[in-house]
Amino acid sequence: MVVGMAFAGVGIYLVVNVIAGLVALRTGSPVGIAIVAGLLALGSLGGGLALILTRKPQNKGLGMGLMIGWALTSIISAGYCTGLNPELYR
Repeated sequence: MVVGMAFAGVGIYLVVNVIAGLVALRTGSPVGIAIVAGLLALGSLGGGLALILTRKPQNKGLGMGLMIGWALTSIISAGYCTGLNPELYR
């Protein structure tokens, strides 16, 4: 159950990241990109931690999946999709 919810969390994060990324790139401003990157990090890492702290197995898996999704996206995109590497936006 926990592993399945972790995979679901990764999938949920990827869908949210694509939508938020399109919105951020549509704004075209560095401030808009920074705001979206901050919201994505806060939502995935903070939300994931909050879900883990509820101590319910389903919530733990989903929270870990959100965090794993953020980390995988950061690694695979070299920080472009999560705002960790702002030099790529120039």
